[in-house]
Amino acid sequence: MTHQEILRKVEWKDLRSLSVKEMLIENNLTIPWFVISLTLAYFGYYIFALPFSAFFFLTGLRQVHNGFHNSLGTNKFLTWLSLYTNSVLMMVAIHAVKFNHIRHHKYCLSEEDYEGKSAGMSWYGAILYGPVHMFLIHKVTLQLGNKNYKKNVIIELVSIALFAAIVFYFNVHFLIYHIIVMIIGEFMMAFFAVWTVHHDTHESPEFARTQRSGWKNKITFSMFYHLEHHLFPAVPTIKLPELAKRIDEVIPEIEKKSTF
Repeated sequence: MTHQEILRKVEWKDLRSLSVKEMLIENNLTIPWFVISLTLAYFGYYIFALPFSAFFFLTGLRQVHNGFHNSLGTNKFLTWLSLYTNSVLMMVAIHAVKFNHIRHHKYCLSEEDYEGKSAGMSWYGAILYGPVHMFLIHKVTLQLGNKNYKKNVIIELVSIALFAAIVFYFNVHFLIYHIIVMIIGEFMMAFFAVWTVHHDTHESPEFARTQRSGWKNKITFSMFYHLEHHLFPAVPTIKLPELAKRIDEVIPEIEKKSTF
């Protein structure tokens, strides 16, 4: 079954809109994890802060990912502000990630898909490739992006550099901890955000891996409904569980390779 046939068979357009409650969830999901992680780090409890930092990173990914697809339920400026703020907090130019992610949907796992390069590697190869991945997505955006993308990436990189310089100059220990953990998280993106959901799918790139286990989806904030996302990228993350049910009801025969 082709992608277009799936789009015609599954009811999905109503899932694009968010209620006020859903919009507030998607735009504020990061806050409790960020506050708790920094509070614990401030008092020197770095080990205890780590899981909360990890959840902040994961929910930050969910937030910016929805922003890439204009699925936060907010206007253009607020969506931009979300991407910019998360750039500084997550230590990466999010507009560079966005540029490559949109290309990833267009050129999925082809030579033009720079985001998807690690999908064809071994799991440990994808981990080792992580720093190269982060460098490459910035380089590609500055080379191929339009003026708006380039401007936003430069603004974000300058802001990140200023933030890091101030933190290290004044030796703000809990923010130094935060910066280090975020950089490690970014270096793991080629593995967690690409390899896990796309390895061994090159024959049918549009059919990414997915996750159907309830508790696994809860602890990963529904970020591994990747088959569903690639088929219907305009659907916000909070609606992906419902979308998965509809796909299963209408096309139960569709192959669902597990993420983990």
